[in-house]
Amino acid sequence: MDREAVWDVVVAQRRHLHDHLRDLSAAEWEAPSACAGWRVRDVAAHVISAPQLRWRATARATSGMWRGYNAAILRDGQRRGQASIADILTQYDDWAGVRRGPLTVTHVEPLVDVLVHTQDILRPLGRSHQPPPEAAAVAADRCRLLAPLLGSTRAIRGVRLRATDLDWERGRGPLVEGPMLELLLLCAGRHADLPERSPG
Repeated sequence: MDREAVWDVVVAQRRHLHDHLRDLSAAEWEAPSACAGWRVRDVAAHVISAPQLRWRATARATSGMWRGYNAAILRDGQRRGQASIADILTQYDDWAGVRRGPLTVTHVEPLVDVLVHTQDILRPLGRSHQPPPEAAAVAADRCRLLAPLLGSTRAIRGVRLRATDLDWERGRGPLVEGPMLELLLLCAGRHADLPERSPG
């Protein structure tokens, strides 16, 4: 996928997430997400913060990064999650179509963000959403590069990942096979609905 195609998916997936968020109950907004320490509202606010992060906002979001990247992002997400539900939804109205992410990343990281975090929000609530497998493959390739940061190195080291819904295969070792979305979640350090490793 070229840069514009990636942004097409990012915008579309932000809008799909917005549709899901508008359907949540007040209790679901407060529910834990699949990210430890993050409520649904924190993750939702974090996703739509990406196009808003120019230099000053990025510096604020990453302050205290020396204590750890994930801890800094968690603090920022929890701060943003204090906004009202109405305000978070309005941010999606205003920003979902903006084709940019934080100044410190490429166009692929916002794709990873929206695809993975949509699952972080919906799956614990018993809801589902299927993004395009081709986009999930692009995101998975980036997650494999970022595995040390994402904490997924152990899960994907020494295995052969093969998608069952498109032509995508990476790595060597015992076979881990499944839908591209599940492989993306594995590469992102999330729980994935995949069978046990097969020899080969």
